[in-house]
Amino acid sequence: MDAVNRVRIPPEIRAYAESHHIVELIQELVRGLVIEQPEDPLEWLIRELKRPERLPRVLLLGPPAVGKRTVASRLTSDLRAVHVTTDSLVDGYTEDSVQACSYLKEDQDIPPELLCSLIQKRLRETDCFNRGWVLDGAVQSRLQALALQREGVLPEHVVHLSAPEDVLRERNRGRMVDPNSGNVYHQTFIWPEDQTIAERLVKGQVMNEETLSARLHRYHCEITGLSAAYKPTLKTFNSDQPHEDVYQQVLSFVQTRSCQRTPRVLLLGPPGAGKSLQAQSLCLKYNLVNICCTELLQAVAADGCELGAQIRPYLRAGHPVPDALVLQVLQKRLDRDDCSRGWVLHDFPEEISQARALKKTFHHPNRVFFLDLSDEESVHRVCLSATDPVTGLSYHSMNSPAPSAEVQSRLQTSPAHSREAVLQQLQHFSSQMAGLRAVYPGAIHIDAQQDPQSVFEILEKKLTTN
Repeated sequence: MDAVNRVRIPPEIRAYAESHHIVELIQELVRGLVIEQPEDPLEWLIRELKRPERLPRVLLLGPPAVGKRTVASRLTSDLRAVHVTTDSLVDGYTEDSVQACSYLKEDQDIPPELLCSLIQKRLRETDCFNRGWVLDGAVQSRLQALALQREGVLPEHVVHLSAPEDVLRERNRGRMVDPNSGNVYHQTFIWPEDQTIAERLVKGQVMNEETLSARLHRYHCEITGLSAAYKPTLKTFNSDQPHEDVYQQVLSFVQTRSCQRTPRVLLLGPPGAGKSLQAQSLCLKYNLVNICCTELLQAVAADGCELGAQIRPYLRAGHPVPDALVLQVLQKRLDRDDCSRGWVLHDFPEEISQARALKKTFHHPNRVFFLDLSDEESVHRVCLSATDPVTGLSYHSMNSPAPSAEVQSRLQTSPAHSREAVLQQLQHFSSQMAGLRAVYPGAIHIDAQQDPQSVFEILEKKLTTN
């Protein structure tokens, strides 16, 4: 058998594809072809590419009485999308709709294949194609979700509304409906500001306790599987708060654009901020490449290559390696195949000129974090730390002392960790801080005074949120 040659995508092509959302565009077009199945695919693609805006595809999940209908109604108004409900899916006299109604009358889930057929037909209609859609409460089980996914019905945003059971029972009892618009209100939680609307409200249909309990039980049985099926695009919102707050959070979420980017993470911060530790944790969990510039330069200098021979004299003399050489080393390392899955860089850049030079390359970071730490805490963390030359482990005399007197006796402190050296590093970092912020205006600042696990959780959340 002939060997299969891997096609290596140059960094500049990856950068172009990311900046122009090429992957998302292809996914969108393929998804549309699968759902629409046009007779003339080329004509359909041309028309789709000329579409002026990205259309909403939103799915709402949640228990009964949580407020899905109210949120969906406002979303469709603000997004100018089509509100697709279970009632609208079965409205008609087709064989599928009549069959689906029979299941609903028995308070049973519509079988996955039947629901999938109804939703596909509805989403292919002109209004949904031209305006997008908000699918409200129709998907009740994991099997239904998987059937829709197999047919290419993939919402871009999945909104899961959640609230305590006692709140849901109270909302069920106080439902009010506007007979003119069908909008749902509540005697306590949501009351219309318009007095004219308030005067014409009528008591809404209330589920009896037995039916509500059965539906809540079914929801609790299915929501874990449903959430897993939609995990990449799902976000849960606490609905037990003022409706306006809930709605604004949901609206902000559905207006964000999904963007699949290979993580190219840069960690900046003063000495002791925990850059090395957080880089190690991120790389371990997400299979990224950990690139510490200091360690990389030392490895190249020890390698015996021509570039290493140029670097070695600077390291031996304790002088900074020229930026041009550092960038060459970084360029070579980031060009390697393993970095195509993503990387975390720290210990470089440390100066404004370095940051500007890095930004001009095809390997510029797309996620930048400043780990903020006070000077006092920085000195405390660095100056009281020491390393065991036998194991390579680091200890801190107050936060994580050596486990035994034997280990304590052999700990060594680096000259770079003296108080004078740390203060000098802090002064240098402070002088560059404003310039680094200007180079990376979209950088996220994280309070590194917190414990390392809390810092990691914030990093992780920001890294996985587009």
